[in-house]
Amino acid sequence: MARPIFFLVLSLLLIPSTTPFQSNEQGYISVLLSDKGIDFAKDMLIKKAVSSMIPLHLPDIDKSVKIPLLGKVHVVLSNITINSVRIASSSVETGEMGIVLFASGATADLTMNWRYSYKNWIVVISDKGDASVQVKDMQIGVSVTLKEQDGTLSTSLLDCGCYVKDISIKLDGGASWLYQVVVDAFEAPIGSAVENAISKKIKEGILKLDSRLQSLPKQVSVDHTSAMNVTFVDDPVLRNSSVEIDIDGLFMSKDNILISGYYRKGLHPSDSSNCAAKMVGISLCENVFNTAAVVYFNAGYMHWIVDRFPNQSLLNTATWRFIYPQLYQKYPNDQMKLNISLTSPPLIRVAETNLDATIYLDVTVDVVDADEVVPVACVSLVINASCSPQILMNKLAGILKLKSFTVSYKWSNIGDLHMHLLRPVAFAILETIFLPYVNFRLLKGLPLPFLHGFTLKNAAIHYTNSRMMICSNLVLTQQYYIN
Repeated sequence: MARPIFFLVLSLLLIPSTTPFQSNEQGYISVLLSDKGIDFAKDMLIKKAVSSMIPLHLPDIDKSVKIPLLGKVHVVLSNITINSVRIASSSVETGEMGIVLFASGATADLTMNWRYSYKNWIVVISDKGDASVQVKDMQIGVSVTLKEQDGTLSTSLLDCGCYVKDISIKLDGGASWLYQVVVDAFEAPIGSAVENAISKKIKEGILKLDSRLQSLPKQVSVDHTSAMNVTFVDDPVLRNSSVEIDIDGLFMSKDNILISGYYRKGLHPSDSSNCAAKMVGISLCENVFNTAAVVYFNAGYMHWIVDRFPNQSLLNTATWRFIYPQLYQKYPNDQMKLNISLTSPPLIRVAETNLDATIYLDVTVDVVDADEVVPVACVSLVINASCSPQILMNKLAGILKLKSFTVSYKWSNIGDLHMHLLRPVAFAILETIFLPYVNFRLLKGLPLPFLHGFTLKNAAIHYTNSRMMICSNLVLTQQYYIN
């Protein structure tokens, strides 16, 4: 039962609530499951709960029964096993007190062995055989509460129980008098054994779940450079048939260097109104993207040396003789390199229909003269670009498109530059080198948290309050179990 209960809680944690999240703290990533998503999780988890429970072995039942005209008959029921369970209907409710899962109209099929012995001062009689039992109209309920504790989640059992209304017993072999004895004397003990066994499994599952939640990592690796802070922020919000959790969600370097507190400001509450028709909503604050940019900038990933170009003649001083006459005069027909470096991390903002990025870039022109690399000039560019995010499986990818840019003179060792002539060259560099390189990286995608074993389906992206909201249905893609 530990496995399905773990799925129940973690799947119900995939949710922003229909009521704005109120807390002293908020996460930069919010995860939400709508009513539709809760029903999906409930049906899936009940199926997993049943499959992981079966077969369920019950303790032997040993009882002496007084039979008129005979006296005491000793009867033992052994190898009592629940082999199948079918759920007729189920429901799940969330509220301020916790999560409640209720199954009703359930039936269970059992098998068992029986044996009896009777003796008096004259005769000894014994027999044995098999029996099948059907438990009818069974009701099962469990309620749990979830709390944040030192950046992790803790769960505790509020109540659980199983109630058996009716039992049908069929004996294979035995006298007719024995059949009625078993029905009359053992109906209640069998029902109690089923109720106790299922309740015990639920309690064991909650204890294992709490231990598992406490051991969840507080950061997850994205690649060899960065990690994401996945500590939980405040208690989950359980209301209006929904559950919401917030996690920190900001990027950090692999050596645990935290990002400046500047990126931990200006947080707005998430808005899940666009996700009502979908199962899951994942809300990402723009600061998630900004901290990722800072980490990769600090790691040196935003610096390129360009010595190959689609039009290779552009990297020869002869092509520059009209744009930069002094360059050609001093270094005639020499090869060139372009040293492209961002001067600061890109600034990313959530706009109305996409992500906007402002990029500050320096391009230094190097001449290769007799195997010596000589910096000769530098220009600065301010690039305004838009990024159109897209979902690739369970990753958030994107394509960067140029909106506008400005180019300005920064320094030169050999005379002034003709800036009006340099602009077309700068445009060619951006379109043929810079943007393709960046898009190659962006299309690798950012993995989305909490989706192990699931695939997003029919995902849509919305933008509001400095947040990007991914609304999607879910498909179970693998049998994912937690021991």
